[in-house]
Amino acid sequence: MSFEVTILGSGAALPTSNRNPTSQYVQCNDRHILIDCGEGTQVQLRRNQVHIQKINHILISHLHGDHFFGLVGLLSTLHLLGRDKGLTIYGPEELEQIIRFQLEVGGARLGFELNFIPLNGKEHRLLFEDKLIEIWTFPLSHRVPTNGFLIKEKQKERKLNADRFEEAGLSLTLIPKLKQGLDIELESGETIHADEYTYSAKPSKSYGYCSDTIFDERIVEYIRNVDVLYHEATFLNDKLDRAKQTFHSTAEQAATIAKQAEVGKLLLGHLSARYDTGLKHFEEASAVFENVSVVEDGETYHI
Repeated sequence: MSFEVTILGSGAALPTSNRNPTSQYVQCNDRHILIDCGEGTQVQLRRNQVHIQKINHILISHLHGDHFFGLVGLLSTLHLLGRDKGLTIYGPEELEQIIRFQLEVGGARLGFELNFIPLNGKEHRLLFEDKLIEIWTFPLSHRVPTNGFLIKEKQKERKLNADRFEEAGLSLTLIPKLKQGLDIELESGETIHADEYTYSAKPSKSYGYCSDTIFDERIVEYIRNVDVLYHEATFLNDKLDRAKQTFHSTAEQAATIAKQAEVGKLLLGHLSARYDTGLKHFEEASAVFENVSVVEDGETYHI
């Protein structure tokens, strides 16, 4: 089981020679998730050797072009490569109309089903869950309705102490409950304690994604204690007025959110094309929150 994030695009509205528009690929316990899909995302997926047919969830934060202009191209490529497995896309409700219209006017008929789940940028709710992971959305504050996302592992099972279990001669039917941490009373009246026959489960991990947003402390409750937080940092603090005007954040503000939420690590991205490097973003954020990285295209972070 693994949980990792690959940065496909780390720039803001204007692509540069070093930074593509926003997109990230998340692999969590063999669940394959694409977050945002700026122009050029499918090229970045190939460049980073991602098996694109494994992607089964696409999360689109909002309808600014640098976050979704690459989507129709990716869908067309999946079709040309013979995809026949359905794909679920979560995003603003107008997204379905936009994508289906683009496909229709181009005469494209996909060989797989698209399932659109509308988001309104106002709700904190569970979008998907199975036995291993959950995907949540929460509201951000931007010029258009915008969604943040939280991907988290479910509570893991305890690990069986096989030697002790075998020594005790217990029935194999008890294993599932013991792994869940449940004590079991036998017909004889004896109680089998889970902590005596199992080891503690590994801690579950979580990843929070804050796309375009003005500084807004209300999001802290949704991302509190996440292991890794990605937060946009389009500007430095000397452009604070510009950040407010465009409903974006500075590196210092992103670090302030990370500190208040007591996250494990902060990733900064969505850098304006005016910045050649992320060094000053790192310095500004590090003065507030210690564990900071400024992301670059092609980097992978293990959660």
